[in-house]
Amino acid sequence: MSTDIVITGLGATTPLGGDVRATWDALLAGRSGVSRMRDDWVERYGLPVRIAARLAVDPAGVLPRTEARRMDRCEQVAVIAARQAWADAGLGEDGVDRERLGVVLGTGIGGAATWLDQDRLLRTAGPRRVSPLTIPILMPNGPAAYVGLDLRARAGVHAPVSACASGAEALAWAFRMIRAGEADVVVAGGADACIHPLPMAGFAQARAMSTRNDEPEKASRPFDVSRDGFVLGEGAGVMVLERADFARARDARIHGRLAGVGTSSDGHHITAVDPEGHGQSRAIAAALRVAGLSRTDVRHVNCHATSTPAGDVTETVAIRRVIGDHPVLTAPKSSLGHLMGAAGAVEGVVTLLSVRDDIVPPTLNLVDPDPAVRLDVVTREPRRTGIGAAVSNSAGFGGHNVALIFTKA
Repeated sequence: MSTDIVITGLGATTPLGGDVRATWDALLAGRSGVSRMRDDWVERYGLPVRIAARLAVDPAGVLPRTEARRMDRCEQVAVIAARQAWADAGLGEDGVDRERLGVVLGTGIGGAATWLDQDRLLRTAGPRRVSPLTIPILMPNGPAAYVGLDLRARAGVHAPVSACASGAEALAWAFRMIRAGEADVVVAGGADACIHPLPMAGFAQARAMSTRNDEPEKASRPFDVSRDGFVLGEGAGVMVLERADFARARDARIHGRLAGVGTSSDGHHITAVDPEGHGQSRAIAAALRVAGLSRTDVRHVNCHATSTPAGDVTETVAIRRVIGDHPVLTAPKSSLGHLMGAAGAVEGVVTLLSVRDDIVPPTLNLVDPDPAVRLDVVTREPRRTGIGAAVSNSAGFGGHNVALIFTKA
């Protein structure tokens, strides 16, 4: 049985577009998905952060109305991205035995909006007004469960919750499922949609978010000396992973390979990264070992880079330690905002497309590079360059680290 794992399907809905093509084109064009929020609660609560990266396409307008009403927004985007990826893979109704089909779909916050809205309803109108669907809508495994039901997956449905590393960890978990012989095909990724007063207030109180309210498109500034925090976004990214011999037997179109995965934990702090980057270093090194690649094989790194003062520099310390100073870097959160549990999955899609097409999207708003970075970050225009292998790096509150290595098929 082949241990090579290939990607045959891609799906996404993001602040830059309602599908993979629209998102990719916008990234290459250097567009931003960040804008000023118009919700009435922004003024009502006097929030210090008034910008966010909202979805370009409302998921409630994509799904049938009755279906959308039974899901939280994060479940809606998960199902939409999964259906796109499934269609892209061309598996159809009979392409795989459902006993050999798995789903791994992570989320960082899950159905927080539903939880908070139903709590408000309970307090203002009483328990009889609370929806009977509250629990399946708010549970963190909801996105994975709805996708699993939609695809009739029976090899296992899993829901890693690893903060902002959740989507990347889902892809690593899917890789391991196939390697272990538990499935031939796994649909994997991440989803989050938590632009809501309480998460916004909590992140703002932690001083983790940018307050550049008057210049929304310039707010997310990875690696720039003036960076002041991330911009909260929403979305989903999903891949269809297959055993290589299974995919080739059905003559599937292959976008590329997931060649290696590595995970680690910092054991340092609930929110702060290890300033020496040792946890991230271990994850990258593990992914290289699994892939059977050397540091010189990696030509590109898609950075987690959230635009926080400490996190961006720490990540580059880890990259230099394990890979060196030769790879070309990019930071998609400058365009997309921070998609939380979906970030690692969407950025995994972006990394795979960079490898497939030999092009790296630009990092926006990098005007005055932090001298501590000391690496080649693509700015202004996309850069065409040969990429045999690339790392997609993710990290999350709690000290979770995930590194994924993508190569050409």
